[in-house]
Amino acid sequence: MRFVSGDEIHRVLTFPALVAAMEASHRRPRIAIRDLAMGEERAHYFVRSAVDPGRALGSKLFTSVPDNLVAGPRGADALPAVQGVYVLFDGANGRPVAVLDGTAITWWKTAADSALGARLLAPADPHTLVVVGAGTMAPWLVRAHRYARPSIRRVLVWNRTPARAADLAARLRGEGIAAEVATDLEAAVRQAHVITSVTRAHAPLIQGSWLQPGVHLDLVGGYTAETREADDAAVRRSRVFVDRLESALDVGDIQQPIATGAIRKEDVLGDLYDLMGGVVPGRLGGGDITLFKNAGGGHLDLMTAQAIMSQLEAV
Repeated sequence: MRFVSGDEIHRVLTFPALVAAMEASHRRPRIAIRDLAMGEERAHYFVRSAVDPGRALGSKLFTSVPDNLVAGPRGADALPAVQGVYVLFDGANGRPVAVLDGTAITWWKTAADSALGARLLAPADPHTLVVVGAGTMAPWLVRAHRYARPSIRRVLVWNRTPARAADLAARLRGEGIAAEVATDLEAAVRQAHVITSVTRAHAPLIQGSWLQPGVHLDLVGGYTAETREADDAAVRRSRVFVDRLESALDVGDIQQPIATGAIRKEDVLGDLYDLMGGVVPGRLGGGDITLFKNAGGGHLDLMTAQAIMSQLEAV
C-alpha cells in the first residue's frame, strides 16, 4: 500500500487531467455515496465514503475547524480549516491501494468541481472574476475558473477582513494574475462575469439585485443547513444547478430558499450527471444568470483519488 503526499499530488495532478476524469466519470452511472458527520460546526469530524462498483472504493476522513483560519498564523504555515486523509481500495478485490493526503485532495476536487460547473454553465468569454472570501480554498478556485474560462483576465478579491483580501491579491499577482482588492462587494459583483464565493457565512452576502444578466454564480463555502452565501432573490433569478442532488439539497444555499418558498425543489434543474448526460440544458441564452452549488461529496473525492493514481502510474 502506497502513501501519497500532498507534494506528490501537486506535482502530478493538473486541472486538465482532473476535469477530464470528472467528465468521464459523470458520464457513467452514479457513484454510491454515504456521509457521516459528528461534532459541532467549530470542530466537525466527517467520513465521506464512495463506491464505484468494480473500479474503486474509498473514504475521506477529515476535520473542519474554521477557527484555524483566525487563531493560527497567517501565510504558508497556517493550518487550513479542512484537513484529512483519504483511503483508497481496489474495487475488484478490496485490496487497500493507497493512503493519500486528504487536504490536497480537498483543494483539487473542490476547485475542479467548480471548474466543471463553469465549463458547462459560465458565459463563453468572461473577463472579470470576483472572489468572495480569501481563505485557503480561494486561490485554488481562481486557478480553476481561469482554467475553465481562459478569457478571465481580471480578478477582484473581497473579504470581510481587507488585509486578508490584500494578502490573497498579492499572492495571485505573484502567479501572474491581475488581481486587486475590492472594498465594496456590491460594486464588485455588479462588474462580475463570474463570481465564486467561498465563505462560511450564515447570512447571505450576495444579493440577487446586484447580479447582472449573463453572470455565473459559483457557491462553494456553505456546507451545512445553516450556512448560506446568496439571498432568495439570487436563487430565484437564476437557472439553478448543483454538483449532486443528493448532497446539495441539504445545504443552506439550496435548502433555505426552498423552505422560504423562493423556489421549489423542482427549480433545481439538475446536477453534473444530468448536465454531462444531456438530460437538462445549462445556459439557454446570453442573458441567463446561472447558479452552481458546489456541495462536494464522496464521489468527487473518489474521482480525484483515482485520477491521482492514474497520473502517478503514467509518470
